[in-house]
Amino acid sequence: MTLIKRETPRPIKFTTGINPYAHGSVMAEFGNTKVHITASVQESVPPFLKGKGKGWLTAEYAMLPGATHTRSDRERKGASGRTQEIQRLIGRALRCIIDLDKLGERTIMLDCDVIVADGGTRTTSISGAYIALEMAVRKLIRDGLLKETPIRESLAAISIGINKAGEVIADLNYEEDSSCETDMNIVMTSGGKFVEVQGTAEGQPFSMDHLQALLGCAQTALKVVMKEQKAVLDKI
Repeated sequence: MTLIKRETPRPIKFTTGINPYAHGSVMAEFGNTKVHITASVQESVPPFLKGKGKGWLTAEYAMLPGATHTRSDRERKGASGRTQEIQRLIGRALRCIIDLDKLGERTIMLDCDVIVADGGTRTTSISGAYIALEMAVRKLIRDGLLKETPIRESLAAISIGINKAGEVIADLNYEEDSSCETDMNIVMTSGGKFVEVQGTAEGQPFSMDHLQALLGCAQTALKVVMKEQKAVLDKI
């Protein structure tokens, strides 16, 4: 029988309005992990969308040099494979909940910069990016540039893992993540639908029972994340 060691996230904190120039901004914190996120609106779209009357949403992700235990160099010559994979995940996840036809011919750029990395930087980025996106859309509506929100529903992300004792843990910190037998990232909507499921056995292969426990634990943890997101947005 699979044991659940922890099904709630680490302490969560969302601090909004940290950048006065961005259309939306938030510092997202899960435990010691901190990600600075901004949403910027550009009144243009990529060439492949010009004249089609629909918008675009994309994301960039970066790890600041002092974010980890040992300093990493800035990626001045272009994003690494890991960075490209993460920023594509962020953009892909957020595009799943927005009606690009309703956005009009404009682009929303989400910039996620990791200040402190203690596990779950990509999931923290996604959960915080949703808040920044909501803020940007609300500003567009206030400014009369949109008549209604193009956002269909909320979404959030969480990391889940199985430790060497076979226990399932939600929202892994760095130490837990680096020693896990299985590591998984789950992105879900508020309607309970999966946007992305990334799971890998780092050590022993995991069973169907383990998979069901991982997904169930993620659902429980994400309810907590979404509650925190809603509480912050209700105050804006």
